[in-house]
Amino acid sequence: QVPLVESGGGLVQAGGSLRLSCAASGRTFSVMGWFRQAPGKERDLVASLTSGSYAYYADSVKGRFTISRDNAKNTVTLQMNSLKPEDTAVYYCAARNGVSYNYWGQGTQVTVSS
Repeated sequence: QVPLVESGGGLVQAGGSLRLSCAASGRTFSVMGWFRQAPGKERDLVASLTSGSYAYYADSVKGRFTISRDNAKNTVTLQMNSLKPEDTAVYYCAARNGVSYNYWGQGTQVTVSS
């Protein structure tokens, strides 16, 4: 398994910003992204970015979150602005080369207080 090491996250007030980073070692991936899972809910894709810079955003975060990659360093970053309490979740970095995401980080907690 290739480790995906996440950093960032924490507690912020509504309207604030946080930045999540993820570093992959040992190999490159065609797609890297971020999922999130709130208590009692499914894990959902928040944003993803291909090595060719095609980005996907969930409707709930469009205009507020920005995903970026450094292909040379094998890192992916999620800049989260205008955070809302409903953004509270555990955020997971994920990566794939095929159809399914089969590489996952350990998860980092993001809590947005109202």
